[in-house]
Amino acid sequence: MPAEARLSLLVALEDRPGALEQALSAFTAAGVNLTHIESRPALGASFDFFVDCEGDRDDPAVKAAITALEPLAEKLLILDRQEVPWFPRHISELDLLASHTLDAGAELTADHPGFKDTDYRQSRARIDALARAYHHGAPLPEPDYSMEETATWQTVYTKLRKLHAAHACNAYERAIAELEAEAGFGAAQIPQFTAVSDFLKERTGFRLRPVSGLLGPREFLAGLAFRVFFATQYVRHHSRPLYTPEPDVCHELIGHAPMFADAAFADFSQEIGLASLGASDQDIEALSRCYWYSVEFGLLREGEGLKAYGAGLLSSFGELEYACGRGKDGRLPDYLAWDPAAAADRPYAITEYQSGYFVAPSLQQAKRRMRSFCRDLPRPFYARYNDTTERIWVDRAVRRQQLD
Repeated sequence: MPAEARLSLLVALEDRPGALEQALSAFTAAGVNLTHIESRPALGASFDFFVDCEGDRDDPAVKAAITALEPLAEKLLILDRQEVPWFPRHISELDLLASHTLDAGAELTADHPGFKDTDYRQSRARIDALARAYHHGAPLPEPDYSMEETATWQTVYTKLRKLHAAHACNAYERAIAELEAEAGFGAAQIPQFTAVSDFLKERTGFRLRPVSGLLGPREFLAGLAFRVFFATQYVRHHSRPLYTPEPDVCHELIGHAPMFADAAFADFSQEIGLASLGASDQDIEALSRCYWYSVEFGLLREGEGLKAYGAGLLSSFGELEYACGRGKDGRLPDYLAWDPAAAADRPYAITEYQSGYFVAPSLQQAKRRMRSFCRDLPRPFYARYNDTTERIWVDRAVRRQQLD
């Protein structure tokens, strides 16, 4: 039986003791596994039960269950699959999303620091081509970085690590120390994606996947459901090593990668990804804001101070100090208790410092609150990732819309 085979039924039962038990026994006797059931009162003395089960209408076991149900039910309907936005069902289908970039790695705008630098643009084009050629299961591409690009990494890494000592959360500091010891992290050279990805996979099951540019939020969040982090490999321009107009390898490896070694943070990230699968555009926007105010710009209260766990802070020289209590021009940002519902309702700034930051008491607490928020979303189905089959399991019969 195909892993995604599901059938939805509407079963109207008389409102009497034992009616539901009799109906469910039809599935048990036929050996059909139920994945979802909910009840709704109907007109008169009856109840409607919506049932999802494994299999399809041509399966002999399902046919047997339906035959047994018919004399018990006042009404029995086989429902069409609910149509939802396309989402990947197997990890290999992330290949279909990787090209959905909003900003391509090789296409620079006129205000980009490297726009007039021919050598830089050629390097970006080579790295862009490596990412576009990658497919699931292939060895991760390892760009041949120039001395100039390596020097930029060295500047960024050295300056940021000095700030991390004062402002990074404990989980980040533990993880980056292990990365330095085991995965080639350090100022001397840009770490290899393979070594970093293998390190993360061993600890939390997360892995890196190269992408040529910034993905749309639906596509990017879908990767998190599979414990896959889409990451760029190009380097910001050497003329402005402390600034980048888009995520680059410094942001991805220094900002994001260490936190994915923490189990609570990894689960937190995957929770957002699973909730995004098949979600409405409105809920994608809500989840994107939650991601922004946590995975990118989240703070923890550790001891007497504020510590960063968000990659946007951990890879930013000025905003890291600003967010952790230094302020700017004598003004401090707003500090809000981590509440995903409030974060989902709060727009964010991309080109300037945030006006406020959400603070969680711990990564475990942040995860629990995010899980509760995702559970309460009006999701079209419940999704779970099976890391053995690398496939998404869903509890209801759904039809994916055509992928653009």
